[in-house]
This record gives sequence, structure tokens and C-alpha cells, in this order.
Amino acid sequence: QVQLVESGGGLVQAGGSLRLSCAASGFTFSSYAMNWYRQAPGLEREFVARISRRGGITNYADSVKGRFTISRDNAKNTVSLQMNSLKPEDTAVYYCNAESQGRNYWGQGTQVTVSS
Repeated sequence: QVQLVESGGGLVQAGGSLRLSCAASGFTFSSYAMNWYRQAPGLEREFVARISRRGGITNYADSVKGRFTISRDNAKNTVSLQMNSLKPEDTAVYYCNAESQGRNYWGQGTQVTVSS
């Protein structure tokens, strides 16, 4: 069955870095664009970053542009999110998402907490 398993979350001080990873299985990974979303307490889930199927095109939310980098390895069926210069407002549960032609798969999320 389809699985997206996130890892790498944790507690970090403001200005620090974390690297999230998402391991995919159960579908043709290279046929899906991959996204990271996040949801802070009391707020709606919001888009963070996207990478195209082959990795040639990336997009970022304005709030993370220049600080976060999304990448993928189609040989290993993984997508990563390198997060630098973290801010307390980056605190959220981060979700991995696979998207293709109306099909959407989600991971269970990983908590990122940034202390001031």
C-alpha cells in the first residue's frame, strides 16, 4: 500500500537547522510531484515547497524562500527538506505530499518546534 513516512523533526533553537526526509513506497515515485506542507496549531495547513517529478523545478512559499531547500532522489524514493535559519514561526507539523493528476497521498507528519 501507499506509504509516506516523514522523519527528522525535532526541537531546535531559532537560527538552527533541521533536515526532514520522506520515504515513499507503494507507488511510482518518479511519476509524482512532491510537496511539503505544514500546519501550526489553530491554523490551516499551508504549502511550503514543491519539487517536480524529475527535480528540475522547485517552488517555495514566500515565508521560507531562501531558507528552505527541497530535493528528491528518485533512485531512493525519497524527498527532503533542508531548513536553515529556522524561526519560531516555522513551528508546525510538517507533512509530505505526493501529487499526480488529482491523486494525493499524505504522510503522518513530523513535528518541528523552534524555540526563541
